[in-house]
Amino acid sequence: MLTVDFDRFPVAPGEQVLDMGCGAGRHAFELYRRGACVVAFDRDEKELAGVATMFGAMELEGEVPPGASARTVTGDALGLPFPDDSFDKIVAAEVLEHIPDDMAAMAELLRVLKPGGRLAVTVPSWLPERICWALSEDYHTAPGGHVRIYTRAELEAKLKATGFEVGGHHYAHGLHAPYWWIKCAVGVNNDENPLASAYHKLLVWDIMKRPLATRLAEQVLNPLIGKSVVVYFTKPAVPATREQAHAAA
Repeated sequence: MLTVDFDRFPVAPGEQVLDMGCGAGRHAFELYRRGACVVAFDRDEKELAGVATMFGAMELEGEVPPGASARTVTGDALGLPFPDDSFDKIVAAEVLEHIPDDMAAMAELLRVLKPGGRLAVTVPSWLPERICWALSEDYHTAPGGHVRIYTRAELEAKLKATGFEVGGHHYAHGLHAPYWWIKCAVGVNNDENPLASAYHKLLVWDIMKRPLATRLAEQVLNPLIGKSVVVYFTKPAVPATREQAHAAA
C-alpha cells in the first residue's frame, strides 16, 4: 500500500533514492521496481533484515530492471551516514511524527539531497490523528509511537524554514481512518473484535483487488478524512541568501 503518488513524484531509472525511515519497505520496493538505486534506511535492524530479504527475492523473480540496485543501512535520522548532496530523491513516509527533534531530521534530509532534488514527506493527517489520540492513550504513548500531530501548514512551514520549497500536496488512505478509529475505540491491540476484524478484511480485499467501488470511495474520502497527508518539496538548485530565507519565512 503506497502513500506517495509516483505520478506526482516520478523516479527515473538509475536515480539515487533514499527511503528514510523505510520500516517494512513498501516504498523502497516500489522504488526498486522503478529502476532506482535505492537505499532503505531505518534504525530497526530487524525490519531492515526483512527488507534486504525481499530485495533479494525481487531480483530472483526478475522484478528489477537492469541497472537498479538496493541496499539497507542502519542509523539515526538525526545523523544520516551519507555525504552532502548524495540523493536525487528522498521519501520520508510516516516517520517525522516519531522523531522528537523533527527539524534536526529535516536539516539532515536537506543536507543529503542534491540541489534541485525532490523530497516526498507523508505524516498522519491532523483530524484523523486527533480523533485517534482522543479515543486511545495507548495509540500514541507506546514506545516508538507518535510524539506530535502535524497540521499541513505546520509541516510545510518547518520544511520551508529548513530550506525546502513546497511543491504541492494531497491526502491518502481515506478508507483507513475509520479502521483506526474502531481500533482505538475497542483497544489498539484487540484484533479479535468482530467489527475491527471485519473492517480489516475489507481493507485487505481493497489492497489486493482494487475494485472500482473502493477506488471511487477513496477519491471522495481522501480530502475529508484521508489518514495521511503527502507533501512534496524541492531543494533549491541555488542556496537561498539570508535575506531571501528571511523573506520566505
